[in-house]
Amino acid sequence: MVSQPDRGRGRGRKSSPSPISERALSAGIPLLRYETVGELEAIEDLRQYQPDLGVVVAYGQFIPKPVRTLPRLGYLINGHASLLPKYRGASPIAQAILDGEKYTGVSVMRVEKAMDAGPVALSRPVEIGDEETTGELTLRLSELAARLLLEAINAIAGEVVQWTEQDHARASVAPKLSRADGQIDWNQNTATCVRRINAMAPKPGAFTRLPEQGAGELRILRAKPYTGPASTIQGHDESPRPGELRLADDPDAPPLRIGTADGWLVPLEVQRSGGKVMTPAAFLRGHPLSGGLLLDGRASGKDFP
Repeated sequence: MVSQPDRGRGRGRKSSPSPISERALSAGIPLLRYETVGELEAIEDLRQYQPDLGVVVAYGQFIPKPVRTLPRLGYLINGHASLLPKYRGASPIAQAILDGEKYTGVSVMRVEKAMDAGPVALSRPVEIGDEETTGELTLRLSELAARLLLEAINAIAGEVVQWTEQDHARASVAPKLSRADGQIDWNQNTATCVRRINAMAPKPGAFTRLPEQGAGELRILRAKPYTGPASTIQGHDESPRPGELRLADDPDAPPLRIGTADGWLVPLEVQRSGGKVMTPAAFLRGHPLSGGLLLDGRASGKDFP
């Protein structure tokens, strides 16, 4: 098995192995770790194992031709979390949610020089839940990818696999997301804001700036549109201003709403910088806010764990 070297992880950035390295070490599986998989030492070590086939999942490096063609069959396969040729690239799951797609899926393809452009052996669609986050969808797709990769390996071993070239003219790219992509623009409509919040969860996280001086940012990790009666919102006689906080009059209603371009958004999970993830009700008990305050999306420079 091949994985990345140990990296700094978590809040303290303590050096630790990748999840796949941990699994290999605990199971006694031979493990190779290189800064660059294309270096001569790595290629020579891999060649000693005389592999029939290579399987790549979320490796995070460009794989050069000497490695791609090293197995006896002459290629590697990869499980990619989209219905190729749509959403080639580093963030296909989050991008599908951001774009409001109803379906995504997993494709098993051959690894070639061009990113996620190889011929496809198998693909399966998956419906995206209305309130599903990237973290939740990632888990579902990873389980599907494991099943499809096994199915593809069996087809390859039985010499019944059928490869279909992608329609490159229909390809789209899902670039790697940065922290800045999590900035919420309350001038957008509710559906767009909800998609951004759910797409960025759990990391890098969608954020907005709290109105108090020096209060920093509030990260919103899950949200939904508000569909209840306007009478449960303080000051409901006025249309919401983008980014405006309103508190509920009705104790049975969601305690907090935020105004958007066309209505209200309900945060379901929130987090202050350095704090724990909590419900809006728990947040308001420790950090009381007044209705009518305005949030914005300007970054404060504070980081979250």
